[in-house]
Amino acid sequence: MADLTTNFLGIRSPNPFWLASAPPTDKEYNVERAFEAGWGGVVWKTLGAEGPPVVNVNGPRYGAVWGADRRLLGLNNIELITDRPLQVNLDEIKRVRRKWRDRALIISLMVPCDEDSWKDILAKIEDTEADGVELNFGCPHGMAERGMGSAVGQVPEYIEMVTRWVKQYSRMPCIVKLTPNISDIRKPAEAARRGGADAVSLINTINSITSVNLDSFSPEPMIDGKGSHGGYCGPAVKPIALNMVAEIARNPATAGLPISGIGGVTTWRDAAEFIALGCGTVQACTVAMTYGFKVVQELISGLSEYLDEKGMTLEELRGRAVPNVTDWQHLNLNYVAKAHISQDDCIKCGRCYAACEDTSHQAIAMGPGRVFTVKEEECVACNLCVNVCPVENCITMEPMAKGQTDPRTGQVVGDYANWTTHPNNPAARPAAE
Repeated sequence: MADLTTNFLGIRSPNPFWLASAPPTDKEYNVERAFEAGWGGVVWKTLGAEGPPVVNVNGPRYGAVWGADRRLLGLNNIELITDRPLQVNLDEIKRVRRKWRDRALIISLMVPCDEDSWKDILAKIEDTEADGVELNFGCPHGMAERGMGSAVGQVPEYIEMVTRWVKQYSRMPCIVKLTPNISDIRKPAEAARRGGADAVSLINTINSITSVNLDSFSPEPMIDGKGSHGGYCGPAVKPIALNMVAEIARNPATAGLPISGIGGVTTWRDAAEFIALGCGTVQACTVAMTYGFKVVQELISGLSEYLDEKGMTLEELRGRAVPNVTDWQHLNLNYVAKAHISQDDCIKCGRCYAACEDTSHQAIAMGPGRVFTVKEEECVACNLCVNVCPVENCITMEPMAKGQTDPRTGQVVGDYANWTTHPNNPAARPAAE
């Protein structure tokens, strides 16, 4: 099987699969079970400063969004950082570190935004022998109201300032965990780099309310008749996470900055996509909370088999998709495709016809015997029919060859070099006389 050994910031782990800072990494017992199951690394649940204790709710902490088959698509969580004493956590981290030298062990941190608080906690964790620290600048609930978490992560100047403190007072590699609750993810990443961060991790959870109880009229999860916004995670957030990872990977100001990818990693394919966009490791949480720690064995075997089939190494996969991420105006408008329906695979359900007829371009005809065919003169290759078809690969998009005439537009495929010369672009049209 392909070698999945990972070196991230000089931190070696047997595979790139790390458990994210979250309830599954809250204590020694959990982390031991995770390492026994095969996880390559763990980010210990966020530690806070000594002082007034953190108090979590003693009631439902998670809301959920399900698919039609009751498959969990997303979790909303209102749990705070660890509510266990700091010294208890530090003692447990030491024991785990000494027993599992071959695994990555990172400590997540969140304290008030002042230099002394960061200096103090960094001094306390130095002798744990952990591999690094992850600065939790992303938590959107509970702690943000106290001036921490995403309240820091939304202000690039604070990110840069705190990161400088951490680099000044700690020997350990520093990973800055970014919040997605911001308009431009590149700005906090650039601030982290200016502050001396060794890497960034993203995304943290998304501010959300997943549902409203229509009997009590309270958001869920509900605590004594009231609800609160929380952090959304799970498979549903993966597209958002991939986009933000790509934005950082292709931004000249952050190019080459190591990334630990987080957000909806559920299968080996998800992990491979994050790695192809430049991630050095991938962090997961909801998948473990759904299926247990041993799910990592499927992730490991799936990624290994994929690499073997492709004949590539993990390092060759890393970042391979980044050059293919571009802005819309650089897309090739010479490329023209048309939908094709395989009559051998079609089950005659008519979903493609209904979707296209009612909401798109009226490009699918229904003939006698519910035979569905594509009207190429109307088809714009929008791909909606592919996405609503219940049979995989029954409908495909077939590219037209250069020199053919598009029956929809009458244009010869390949006539225009790019958007700058395309007649649909107002800037390319001749000025009115």
